[in-house]
Amino acid sequence: MTLSLPQSLIATLPGASYTDPGQFALEQQRIFETMWFCAARADDLAAPGAFRTVPVGRESVLLSRARDGSIKAFLNVCRHRGARLCTEESGNTGRAFRCSYHAWTYDLDGRLIAAPNLVKMPDVDRREFGLIAVHTRIWLGYVWVCLADEPPSFEADVVGAATLRLGDAEAIEHYGIDRLQVGHRVVYDVAANWKLIVENFMECYHCATIHPELVEVLPEFAGGYAAQSFVGHGAEFGEQIQGFTVDGSPGVERIPTITEDQDRRYFAITVRPQVFINLVPDHVILHRMYPLAVDRTVVECDWLFIPSVMAGDQDIRRSVELFERVNEQDFAACERCQPAMSSRAYAKGGVLVPSEHHIGEFHRWVETKVSGRNPADG
Repeated sequence: MTLSLPQSLIATLPGASYTDPGQFALEQQRIFETMWFCAARADDLAAPGAFRTVPVGRESVLLSRARDGSIKAFLNVCRHRGARLCTEESGNTGRAFRCSYHAWTYDLDGRLIAAPNLVKMPDVDRREFGLIAVHTRIWLGYVWVCLADEPPSFEADVVGAATLRLGDAEAIEHYGIDRLQVGHRVVYDVAANWKLIVENFMECYHCATIHPELVEVLPEFAGGYAAQSFVGHGAEFGEQIQGFTVDGSPGVERIPTITEDQDRRYFAITVRPQVFINLVPDHVILHRMYPLAVDRTVVECDWLFIPSVMAGDQDIRRSVELFERVNEQDFAACERCQPAMSSRAYAKGGVLVPSEHHIGEFHRWVETKVSGRNPADG
């Protein structure tokens, strides 16, 4: 029996959506393996031979810097007997990838170049039996990959998410994110379903409760409405606040290309399915999620600054500390929710108040992607 709700409230997803391994497997297959996925910072692959392996859906994807300077992506699977080619998370392979099982060897472009007795098998095509390539794009200085045979429009799904949020196709370019440098990185292992983390990032009904430092810097968040609730709106710094820092003190050197309308404001963007972009005048904070299990999500968070900040003696610690606290507070809240998702009290789900109604659209999007239904069919 469906609960009758007053107009102010709308229903959430049921608890099983956050605990059912079968549901998670469908999300891996129909969301993370079909959409553009932010895999790694391009600068992390500094020189030819540099590689990184990342989980994308049910696959391990191998990113590498080729000799011509381009970045390639492959399924991390040897074509011989299916051994995982690279077992380490990152490193430099030199001139080729060599499988440790039977020594099949691939160049940095994925072509098969050597194997025991390969010369006695002249009918084996080196390209056809090379590594399986994955679609790649570079945007904002990050490598995005897509496992689909025919990837969706990058401009519509990824760039379009920033445009939809900011209301201007050029707005995000003013931050020059591709030219910024990683000043700090934290990897969080969160014992919660990936959807709980997305939902938390999208709303600010909780801000006054668990984010005292953030609300001090952005007073309007005390009202419970997130910046993402309004197209083109950025939360304004408090009158006495000088910078986006843990104590409101001045931050570091401002990004010189931002506009006057972007100064003293915080903008938040969700790029589905797994990226959060936080824009402030002097740095950018970018989260990317790697969902590993129905109740486990790794989140890698980068703090990005202009090169002169990183080259000089400017202190980034107060800037970093503010969102470090926000992250810890948010992820602790998500971990408090995860065990209750299997409670009989949440079997039919919970409710969303008006300032959270946009989360309902996210829930409908998930249901549509997993079911494969066309939204136009109702």
